[in-house]
Amino acid sequence: MHIVIPDDYQNVIRTLDCYATLNGHQVSLYHDAVDDVQMLAERFADADALVLTRERTRIDEALLSRLPNLKLISQTGKVSSHLDVDACTRHGVAVMEGRGSPIAPAELTWALIINARRQLFPAMQAMYAGRWQVNLGQRLAGQTLGIWGYGKIGQRLARYAQAFEMPVLVWGSETSRQAALADGHQAAASREAFFAETDVLSLHLRLAPSTRHLVTAADLALMKPSALLVNTSRAELIAPGALLAALNEGRPGFAALDVFEQEPLVDPNHPLLQHPGVLCTPHLGYVEREGYELYFGDAFANVRAFFAGERCVLANPQVIAKT
Repeated sequence: MHIVIPDDYQNVIRTLDCYATLNGHQVSLYHDAVDDVQMLAERFADADALVLTRERTRIDEALLSRLPNLKLISQTGKVSSHLDVDACTRHGVAVMEGRGSPIAPAELTWALIINARRQLFPAMQAMYAGRWQVNLGQRLAGQTLGIWGYGKIGQRLARYAQAFEMPVLVWGSETSRQAALADGHQAAASREAFFAETDVLSLHLRLAPSTRHLVTAADLALMKPSALLVNTSRAELIAPGALLAALNEGRPGFAALDVFEQEPLVDPNHPLLQHPGVLCTPHLGYVEREGYELYFGDAFANVRAFFAGERCVLANPQVIAKT
């Protein structure tokens, strides 16, 4: 069969151990970011299966209508808004999901917190430019870490905070708040108190219709001028334009971001990249070798099982798959 894997930005998928499981099949890999439907249709024209890297390629009605040969989309991780599952069902394309892991995104979140608080990036830039000790960072001990979303990533982050002697304040569903209390942390008395009392606020919510643009300008205005907002989840959790406007107003004073409304973000003049209070990374939360082995190992196993006629768990079980 012909398997197409788009968006291998770093050209690393061939280096994964799990890639060997595709031996004997025709595999086409692409290493650029493309959102043009015509170009994608040409690349995917004779594909039997697509293996999608998280949410990098949008698959919708317009594209699927040009892919009569496509039988399966194997998604690394979980399906999100980039993939129109209903349209896949109408076009007879089965969809299979994989697993995720909280380890890499939690570690990346903590790296951003440390870097932003200690102001390492500008200090390193200055050193490479021949200057010595140009700024003064802050320690984490004693600062309150606010976590919105106390799932697997949020819980791991809270354990990191304990090691760094940071009190943890949690906001989210009643279940999340009760779980935080059971783990010995604090639950915020209100949404307003959560934004007002935290020194470092980290978002760990899934993007869904109920969470899209959940964080508003009014929320951000409650934050301390010294506070740091960290987002390694989804940019769309925050109302459009609200964060940049809030930073320009000085509440919060700082942000560390791994996710953006438009990705890939390659314009060096983008306001967030130019802002002195913002630290940015290029959506690296899940991008590390062990995580890739997990994501693509699952995705490749799903492809093999589907075409071997084995019993498969589909995200759209009602689909009448193409033969």
